[in-house]
Amino acid sequence: MYTTVNEDGVLNNYPTEPSMYYADYPAIWEQRRYLFQGAIAALLVTTLVLVAFTVS
Repeated sequence: MYTTVNEDGVLNNYPTEPSMYYADYPAIWEQRRYLFQGAIAALLVTTLVLVAFTVS
């Protein structure tokens, strides 16, 4: 940890920064999985909204 002291004696602590890296573009199978998860989420939200309208 990196620490500095100013003229009033106040300590300032700075964390060590992790090394940066670029994200990789998702593979085809990952894209399909994201599409499937999105479809399931949309179906769930639609079902919940329809149930809420039916009950009220």
